[in-house]
Amino acid sequence: MNDDQTLAQQITTGIQWGFISTDEVKPHIKDNLNPELPIRPYQAEAFSRFAYYTGRYSDRIKPTQLLFHMATGSGKTLIMAGCILDLYEQGYRHFICFVNNSNVIEKTRDNFLNSRSSKYLFNDTLSIADKKIAIRAVDNFETASRGDINMVFTTIQGLHARLNTPRENSLTYEDFEDKKIVLISDEAHHINAETKKGAKTKGEVARILSWECTVNKIFKAHSDNYLLEFTATVDLSNKEIEKKYRDKLLFDYPLKQFRIDKYSKEVQVLQADLPPFERALQAVMLNQYRRKVFETHGLHIKPVILFKSKTIKASRDFFGEFVSRIQSLTPPTVDGIKNRPGNPTLQKAFRYLDGKGITTAALIAELKVDFSRDKCIAVDSKNDSEEKQLALNSLEDENNAYRAVFAVDKLNEGWDVLNLFDIVRLYDTRDSKAGKIGKTTMSEAQLIGRGARYCPFKVSAEQPLYQRKYDGDLERDLRICEELYYHSAHNPKYISELNSALAEIGIKASKTVQRRLKLKDRFKQTNFYKSGVIYVNEKKGCDRSGIYKLDASVRDKIYKEKFPTGYTSVSRAFGDALQGNIKNTAQIHELGSFGKPILRKAIDELPFYRFDNLQGYFPHLSSITAFITSAAFLKDVQIEMEGAAAQVQNPDNEMKLAAAVSVLDEISKLIRRGAVEFEGTRRFKPQDISYTFTDKTMNIVVDEDADREYGMPQSETANSDLFIDLSRADWYAYSDNYGTDQEKYLVRYIEQAYNSLRNKYAEIYLIRNEKHFKLYTFDDGRAVEPDFVLFLKGKNRDKSPTYQLFIEAKGKHLVANDRWKEKFLKQIEAKYELHTVFESKDFKLIGMPFYNEENKRQFDDNLHEVLNYEMDDSLPR
Repeated sequence: MNDDQTLAQQITTGIQWGFISTDEVKPHIKDNLNPELPIRPYQAEAFSRFAYYTGRYSDRIKPTQLLFHMATGSGKTLIMAGCILDLYEQGYRHFICFVNNSNVIEKTRDNFLNSRSSKYLFNDTLSIADKKIAIRAVDNFETASRGDINMVFTTIQGLHARLNTPRENSLTYEDFEDKKIVLISDEAHHINAETKKGAKTKGEVARILSWECTVNKIFKAHSDNYLLEFTATVDLSNKEIEKKYRDKLLFDYPLKQFRIDKYSKEVQVLQADLPPFERALQAVMLNQYRRKVFETHGLHIKPVILFKSKTIKASRDFFGEFVSRIQSLTPPTVDGIKNRPGNPTLQKAFRYLDGKGITTAALIAELKVDFSRDKCIAVDSKNDSEEKQLALNSLEDENNAYRAVFAVDKLNEGWDVLNLFDIVRLYDTRDSKAGKIGKTTMSEAQLIGRGARYCPFKVSAEQPLYQRKYDGDLERDLRICEELYYHSAHNPKYISELNSALAEIGIKASKTVQRRLKLKDRFKQTNFYKSGVIYVNEKKGCDRSGIYKLDASVRDKIYKEKFPTGYTSVSRAFGDALQGNIKNTAQIHELGSFGKPILRKAIDELPFYRFDNLQGYFPHLSSITAFITSAAFLKDVQIEMEGAAAQVQNPDNEMKLAAAVSVLDEISKLIRRGAVEFEGTRRFKPQDISYTFTDKTMNIVVDEDADREYGMPQSETANSDLFIDLSRADWYAYSDNYGTDQEKYLVRYIEQAYNSLRNKYAEIYLIRNEKHFKLYTFDDGRAVEPDFVLFLKGKNRDKSPTYQLFIEAKGKHLVANDRWKEKFLKQIEAKYELHTVFESKDFKLIGMPFYNEENKRQFDDNLHEVLNYEMDDSLPR
């Protein structure tokens, strides 16, 4: 292992060089996870890293300890579930899942075992290697099922107590001596109590029975054991912790990257020199504004506010004041907020409400209902119950009416809510000293981080559900629905400390800038802008009109189901074993021979086989009966039943049903795996240039990664190789370019080619695509947003074609991961079809290879080939 790199960094290097693929998730993982929880790209990468380390990594340490450092809200439990499935496939059957507190373990248990839960992690049925399996909760492994996933759910304190003060039917250290165990630690930073203490003598270690010692004792009991740790807050700044995890940190996906990838809300800190209730009322106005924006777009999402107090008494007092003053709210109070200067967000909210015809009186009437006493909930250590915990953990449910939560410190790492949009800090103290972030400030930042989980929504089919959509269009009304507001008293020192804490945990950029992307006025006056078009394709459901039957590979496969024979034997202790073998017989049956009632019942057990769902895959299917009785579908599918001869030659109805469910479950996974849900059309339709490309305000994160050019105007860059005053360049449509270094190099490349191009083309325009349009891959409909489109109109308008070139500039570290985009771009020229009424106009659409300044030969050669022009010899090639 390279001493200069962590394990995670080594694997990252392998991914960047293309040695490790992150595109594919093993079928036994993908097929057995809940299809309603789509695997995100970074989750697929986590699975790929795990597969590489367990299967191909030459320096693997045994027993194996690995850490997944993943942001709050990034789906750590889904990764746990996938790793469990992968390890089951490798022969593991015994799993211990432990966390720090009982609230979290109950939620974890529910996610793993309760198939009716909206957060259930697995598919309706589980099967690996043609065998149906189950997940079983057990207290110990003495009664574990050899064919299933056996899981002990416990707190770390409970595990420690059970093993060091053993009781009947409880886990003991002896349980681990002859079994391969997988330990799964959620919120794993809690098990590092011993590591943080630093070096110890052997005598000290022997005397300390800590949580970490308990876990390590289990872990080291067998050389094939695994310890998989999951946390969002490992303290890698601690030298002992960093040293411990250098060769164990498998995947590092911190909150900062989670936010950069747009999976979180954007955090805004709003300070106001106002008394607590007036600050709370501002939050209420913004919260209600969000609700109205959601409703305008047909989204039934209820925004929630958290009011945070310093003490239990203060929280209870404010609860009473809030409820009372909301009910006595008057128009002058609301108008006072409306007319208060200095808060553009609130002013925008009131303009929106005015535009919808909502009067002050109507708004007050709404607030009195929405924030009445029965829709406010208070929780603290002295005012808690199981009923309240259930309410707090289901705030997103339609039948949960709570809009406001009043708390002190009760809502810690076990709280998981997505529709929290405002947090109001009702006190005005700070505990930071000598420039060091205080403990209270850091805990407040961590609370904000938990609240910043993205609330999923979309208003068009092509939008991502779980990611921010309006970073590049801040003026859209829905932008407020992607933001979490933290309302504080006016206290500049505290706000500075809080911003430092937010930047440290990664939920807020250390520096952001707003950039105005503006088309040049003279470009807007051109005929090209006024009457020109850009051709784009569309995303559509995959055309399955030509599919009339199950694929032959599915129909012709022989499915296998093994049944227990019931065979038993007796042998003498200390004597020779009595001879006797279990005689199994295999018999092939056709599913159709089981009869319609059996197959209908089996189908009813699997939601995949709802008729409306089946018709999505087989549009010509006329009925469930036809699916059962037709040779094009199930009738002739064969199943090999193995067991005692009497069983398999004449199976009873119970065996037939079990076998049918197992086979149908496997077939459903094969259907899903082979089906492509979407595709990009080959036909490209014209879209007005003036409609497509507009002015907009963008939110840009500065200095977050190695590319410091992003967000910097090309007219202001300190890099002399990249500097261009684009305001003078008629061929560049926008007034400036705020792109990455590679995007700026591409613009410079076109500038250098401009004189040569002008000899052949009458009009040349390079237009930056800041989420103005999308293309969709022909194969599976994935969205691609090329960085630029280059338009070239020939001098002979009747004979010369107009070229439309899609261009993507790409840093070397991103090429391997985005190769699928380049593949699509290269397919465009051969596959596109134009939908146009302008028969006399000849358009040619071309997708270019990736542009990279250090490796641009292919791009360069391709451009010369398709345009057939000569570049000045003096220009770099």
